[in-house]
Amino acid sequence: MISENRYEKMIYRRCGHSGIVLPGISLGLWKNFGEDQDYQKSKEMVLTAFNHGINHFDLANNYGTPPGSAEKALGRILKEELAEYRDELLISTKAGYTMWPGPFGDFGSRKHLLSSLDQSLKRLGLDYVDIFYSHRRDTSTPLEETMGALATAIHQGKALYVGISNYNALDTKKAVTILKNMGVPCLIHQPSYSLLNRWIEDGLIDVLKKEGMGSIAFSPLEQGLLTNKSLEAVNLEQTRAINAKVLRGEETLPEVLTKVERLNEIAKRRGQTLAQMAIAWTIREGGVTSALIGASSVAQIEENVRALDNLNFSDEELLAIEHVVKSLI
Repeated sequence: MISENRYEKMIYRRCGHSGIVLPGISLGLWKNFGEDQDYQKSKEMVLTAFNHGINHFDLANNYGTPPGSAEKALGRILKEELAEYRDELLISTKAGYTMWPGPFGDFGSRKHLLSSLDQSLKRLGLDYVDIFYSHRRDTSTPLEETMGALATAIHQGKALYVGISNYNALDTKKAVTILKNMGVPCLIHQPSYSLLNRWIEDGLIDVLKKEGMGSIAFSPLEQGLLTNKSLEAVNLEQTRAINAKVLRGEETLPEVLTKVERLNEIAKRRGQTLAQMAIAWTIREGGVTSALIGASSVAQIEENVRALDNLNFSDEELLAIEHVVKSLI
């Protein structure tokens, strides 16, 4: 059952210089949605999110097992439960990673992006998506071709807005300029960003502000590293996020885990779980527009939404966090 009070506690933020607002927390369907997952559980998570004011659901063509099945799952949920609420929802999808065999099943060609979008719409059972992204920069394809495909999606009415994901600062600026010359604004950028992953602070945030773009951060919890699950793991193998991908610079696993433990102490003093503080920090003032969470349970969604209860950080807290994150233990 859909709650009549679903928008009361969620915060919404303007997405750059546009008419779109995003919920402070959005739900990504990268994992835990697909043919290998329990459909009823997936549906319950989507409905719980919506009842908490999360009206933005993020996908990509290759999400789910097998690829594409996450879009199918959401399409079924939309048809069965949320059809009458379509105009309240923001549905986004992407193209640019491997989806089908052959030279056109991947990367950033016009052929790939527009074919992929047609397939995504069919799986979702929709006439259009609200946001269509180029999922990654393809240096083998002229940027003008990739951006031209996004513009075509707008002109065909198959997407209301377009965005880019995983682009560096320089390519972002170029992409925005190309789209602007085609009469299409670039609404949003989707980068990875977290307490432990700061790469967007090296120029990208400045570009987004200058160009009037919004941003939505994926992996704000470092795929589970910034949660109690990693703190409670009996051994390193039990923590999904503990692998080479979360190691940056000269840090070792014990050093990263020590940082996580110290960040957790700061979170406790704030009256938050580590995950709640990590999300709150990501969307603090001066942070990004929305934090894109994944979820494996209704309880996880409900815990993460409670991050919105305390988004304020004192100068002392911010300094303490920076001391932990930026110093080698």
